[in-house]
Amino acid sequence: MTTTMAREQWGSRFGYLMAVIGAMVGAGNIWRMPYVTGENGGGAFLIAYFLLLYLIAVPGLMGETSLGRYTRQGLIGTFRKVYGNNRLVGLGLVILIFNIVLMSYYSSVVGWSIYYAYHALIGTFTQADFDTAALWQSFSQNTALNVGMHSIAMLMVTSILIFGIKGGIERLARWMMPILTIALIAIAIRGLTLPGAVAGLEFSFSPNWEYLARGETWLAALGQALFSTGLGWGIALTYGSYLGRNDDIPIGGGVFTAVGNTSFGLLAVFAVFPIVFAFGISPTSGPELAFVALATAFGSMTGGYVWALLFFMGFFFANLTTALAITEVGVTTYKEERKVPRTRAVLMICGIIWLLGIPSAVNADILGYLDFVLGNWGLPLATFIIMVTIGWKFDANRLRILSLNRGADLYIPSIWEATVRYQIPLIMLGIMAYFLYSNLSEAPLKTVSGLVVLTLMIPLCMEIMRRLQERQANASIVGGQAS
Repeated sequence: MTTTMAREQWGSRFGYLMAVIGAMVGAGNIWRMPYVTGENGGGAFLIAYFLLLYLIAVPGLMGETSLGRYTRQGLIGTFRKVYGNNRLVGLGLVILIFNIVLMSYYSSVVGWSIYYAYHALIGTFTQADFDTAALWQSFSQNTALNVGMHSIAMLMVTSILIFGIKGGIERLARWMMPILTIALIAIAIRGLTLPGAVAGLEFSFSPNWEYLARGETWLAALGQALFSTGLGWGIALTYGSYLGRNDDIPIGGGVFTAVGNTSFGLLAVFAVFPIVFAFGISPTSGPELAFVALATAFGSMTGGYVWALLFFMGFFFANLTTALAITEVGVTTYKEERKVPRTRAVLMICGIIWLLGIPSAVNADILGYLDFVLGNWGLPLATFIIMVTIGWKFDANRLRILSLNRGADLYIPSIWEATVRYQIPLIMLGIMAYFLYSNLSEAPLKTVSGLVVLTLMIPLCMEIMRRLQERQANASIVGGQAS
């Protein structure tokens, strides 16, 4: 059985907060937030998003962080501490696999941001008559280049994580996040000075009330709130396990991180939509909004080199800090379970992710399939598992008293317990059911195959953990008899 070992801790509250916000502020805010806002009615979407962020995501993040701080273990160690030595510990393995698969294709997104940051640095976007759509198409179809960018991304993640929580993740976040903030503010100010930029603000902050009556708007807002915070992925749990016993979770791990997430989401909208409307770009351009539409706009702006560099370097910083957080979930768990040095754990987990990520880098359809399965069912299932663990198995009331309110300046009342016990699990079930209903007719093969894999994975992971724990128990008995 894994024992609790002396653990590294965050060097400062500021460093922890920057690391947590960095974990949230990735492609979900800088890239995804603007185009999802554009596709769902602008201001109407933002109203729904902020309501769900504070009513659902923030209480869940508080609970996940509290559980990590209480157990001071990674994913599997936490589930063992809560469920004991039985097959249900395999639920932690399920979430760990989701994280590794998620990072295997997210590293390609990090690679895209590296590639575009490089082109911004050498001034590609400000060249006369440069075709950004052709650049994106050429890059997307270049298999070797995509694998190379994926490899560079994983090399960066590996190099940083080797230095640990305080020396690697925290040190990087302490200077990357302030730089990202300044970059987005500067771009937003520049965008607001462009002719026609006011239309972008009107689109963003003048709600089309019809959209608030659409279930799709609320579902998209909920998906954005969950995707941008990483609720239930094990990130908050892992980062929380490195907190001190008396660190303030409600303010630090809850309110402040939510405000930070909100601020970066708004900054991204402020930075993007004034430019979009000033240059007559459709706000519903979709995922290519940043890589094609905005890249074209930067080339037409006075001082476009600076603005392109600030945006794409900031996009890279945001993606990198998120990649570190996702990967750290596996590193912490493997290090504890195998009782190996951190360097070995980093090399092992990053090596596995690199190998698994090659197919996604080679073929965008594989990336899309994995994102389809994880986004629709895998990550909601992970959130459901963690919230049920917190609310029912561990007991939300017990966690609130023993960990959440310990050392807290902001007292969390008992009403919080209903959110993690009932609201979030039921919402996750609703999300999975909705995606099953909506995708079964549109993409039956992808839907059925994905659900079959997930259905088989759960009992398989449980059986793997049962056998591992039996083997460890037998080894302990033999060792005791020998001594």
